[in-house]
Parts: sequence; C-alpha cells; structure tokens
Amino acid sequence: MAVGNRKFSHLLCLLLLSMIVVASASGYGYGPKPDVGSSKAETTKNEFLPGVFSVQGMIYCKSGSKVFPLKGGVIRITCLSIDKDGYETAPFSILSRPTDANGYFLSKLSSQLLEDDGVKISQCKVFLHTCPLKTCPVATDVNKGLSGAPLSAYRPIGFNSMRLYSVGPFVYSSEPQKSSPYGY
Repeated sequence: MAVGNRKFSHLLCLLLLSMIVVASASGYGYGPKPDVGSSKAETTKNEFLPGVFSVQGMIYCKSGSKVFPLKGGVIRITCLSIDKDGYETAPFSILSRPTDANGYFLSKLSSQLLEDDGVKISQCKVFLHTCPLKTCPVATDVNKGLSGAPLSAYRPIGFNSMRLYSVGPFVYSSEPQKSSPYGY
C-alpha cells in the first residue's frame, strides 16, 4: 500500500507542476498584469506611414450592364495616428479632389504639421464619399469602397522614393446591390 500511495503522490505532484507550467506559459501565472484598459498603442517605428505619401485609384459608375468612369467623384481618406506618448489620437479624414473625366483620383498627403507636434500616422483607409451623378447614387462595397480599403502595398516613385498607394477601383451603382450567398 505504501508503494501505491507514493506513486499516487508522485503523480499528483507531476500533475500540479504541469498545471503551473501551463498557467505561466499562457500568461495567467505570476508577473505583471497586462494593461487591458489602456489606449496606449503597441506600434513600432516601422509601422508608421511616411511624412509624405500619395493615394491613387479609380471610381466607376455601373448602370445596368454599362460601366463607365465617374467624373467628379470624391473619396475620403481616414487615418489613425499615435501621439508622442504612444497613445492613439482621434481619427481624422481628408477629402480628395474630384475625379477627372477618366474617373481617376490622386491625393498627396503630408503629415509634416502632425510630426512637428510629435504625432505620426499609423494607418489609413479609403472610402467612397460623394458621387455627383443622380443616376448613380448608390455606393457599393466593391474593393471595400464602403467598409474602407486599407493602404497596404505601395510603389516608391521619384528620386526621394515617395510611396504611392493604389486602392480600388471603387464603384457606384444606379440601383442597390442584391446580396449573394457567395459574397460577391
């Protein structure tokens, strides 16, 4: 019996030790508690957008089976930023100039004034904003025109390697889109 009790106590100790190891590995053990309620951003320097960058894209109108470039469409670029103490600031937005006759827009952004105050842009999204055509009033979520197209891939341009981000093409429609069970 004494041997059986010893095996049981060894097994119990092994079980308790394994529970302690698992708890400490999963972040529920001893040590400083995570700062859950803080709005302090965990952003590294590589995640900030540069001081000057551009965003380009196209806007179209889909009316029935016809698709054509939308002249006079405007997009909204909404960005988040981080202040000098590492906290997220309130989002801010910039409107583009109206698209040209080919439906093309190009917006150049400079965060020089923000950076002078120690604020850096951390991320931006592009949204459809306005359409001048009364025959094409419905914004669609094609290429995230409604939900916001994130700035991700870019192309360096010019001698100073300014970043050029491309989004879209975005689409307005003459009638509301029917939802598809396949997501498109």
